[in-house]
Amino acid sequence: MSVDIGIDLGTASVLVYIKGKGVILKEPSVVAFDRDTNTIKAIGEEARLMLGRTPGNVIAIRPLRKGVISDYTVTEKMIKYFVQKAMGRRTFRKPCISICVPSGVTEVEKKAVEEATFAAGARDVNLIEEPVAAAIGAGIDISKPCGNMIVDIGGGTTDVAVISLGGTVVNTSLKIAGDDFDEAIVRFMRKKHNLLIGDRTAEDIKIQIGTTYQLMEDDAMEVRGRNLLTGLPKTVMVTSAETEEALRETSGQIVEAVISVLERTPPELSADILDRGIMLTGGGALLRGLEEMIEERTGINTMTADDPTQVVAIGTGQFVELTSMYKE
Repeated sequence: MSVDIGIDLGTASVLVYIKGKGVILKEPSVVAFDRDTNTIKAIGEEARLMLGRTPGNVIAIRPLRKGVISDYTVTEKMIKYFVQKAMGRRTFRKPCISICVPSGVTEVEKKAVEEATFAAGARDVNLIEEPVAAAIGAGIDISKPCGNMIVDIGGGTTDVAVISLGGTVVNTSLKIAGDDFDEAIVRFMRKKHNLLIGDRTAEDIKIQIGTTYQLMEDDAMEVRGRNLLTGLPKTVMVTSAETEEALRETSGQIVEAVISVLERTPPELSADILDRGIMLTGGGALLRGLEEMIEERTGINTMTADDPTQVVAIGTGQFVELTSMYKE
């Protein structure tokens, strides 16, 4: 018996969708690697806990950078591990895997994803563009001749696309997304508070009090790190107004990308988008203030999908189901 699998191979996390069961696995795309013995120590959540906390011989790496494979061998092992974990050992035939890629990837980058998936044990591989998968997962009927605008903000890339009749009409892919929000917070803390923090702490700040739009009430949290002047541990209070200042430039670039896609959209589809609004998906869509910011700059109603982190995986899996229906 064959199993159909959809994989959202993200820079920050990997989600696995199995036909008939939904999303059954979500883990960080991090691999802990022992340089002395050339072996993998841990994959997923276990490896994420090691980020920035490993001895010299063990390194915790992300084999995907900006939505593209940066370490082929490790990615292949990671895909294999997640597929086996999701399916268990009970399968008789190799699975048919659909895997999503950012809309701006080159043919070489597509080939790398395809080959890594085949090497991980796939019988057949379908590549699907992230905005198309996000639209399907968000419950939009993309087969109709109507313009739908999707802004998919992942960990490494942001894909902005106008979709009609099952394909992308206008799109752009930015190498700016969730990881860049974290980096912006790290830089801000260093500059403003002389405090050195790690990526995980920056991510915590972004999730808990981060915003890209001025809030009515200011939130605050304690942040611990290393004082750059004394070299000793230090605690400072950070407010959401400060995160807005830290994220202003990065979030502004995403809004500019949305505007540039709107400028290139055919007039009939522009009218549809004005009517239907802009849909935000991906983990980055959870950042507060993005909806208001895009709405203010474009004048178009902007909303976030119900479960933005899972829509790409769900869409990739449903794409498998749709294609298998057509084959039958």
